[in-house]
Amino acid sequence: MKPEFKLNDEVIMKKPHACQTNLWVITRVGADIKLKCKNCGHEIMMDRLEFYKKIKKVINNEEKNN
Repeated sequence: MKPEFKLNDEVIMKKPHACQTNLWVITRVGADIKLKCKNCGHEIMMDRLEFYKKIKKVINNEEKNN
């Protein structure tokens, strides 16, 4: 089952970034996914298949507000 996500959702990746956090924000959704690191602001793009392999959990905006 592929996780459901949309723009501005926070995601937790399996491996941490070089700045030692694994929390990212989705800034673009399409054929490619663009992510921005919550700690250092670094932005990366990856295709959906790679994103599905590397994702651990999606934190939706609705979950954060409750």
